[in-house]
Amino acid sequence: MKIDYVEMPSSDFAATKAFYTSAFGWEFEEWGEEYLAFSNAGLEGGFRRAEGPPPRGGSLIILLAEDLGAAEKAVTGAGGEIIERHEFPGGKRFHFTDPSGNELAVWTKLPL
Repeated sequence: MKIDYVEMPSSDFAATKAFYTSAFGWEFEEWGEEYLAFSNAGLEGGFRRAEGPPPRGGSLIILLAEDLGAAEKAVTGAGGEIIERHEFPGGKRFHFTDPSGNELAVWTKLPL
């Protein structure tokens, strides 16, 4: 089997929608008061209504970018907070939190 869909919590659908639209160009469809689906992200998914921020240290969704610097500017320009940066063999990445406190990362490949 393979991963088909991903869901994250959101305490503020309007802020979540504005952030991901501005930073990454994701598209959204609202399904009532409790669910916000996204597309145009490489893998479809959604945000379920939640109270408060999610706990840190759970699963990590990692996005791929051709230009890591431009991706970081897009994230901070949309209101995300960079919480970590590091390099590893073959790439480098940064971690950020979205308006609901979800931690995600963006990485890029380094030339060999």
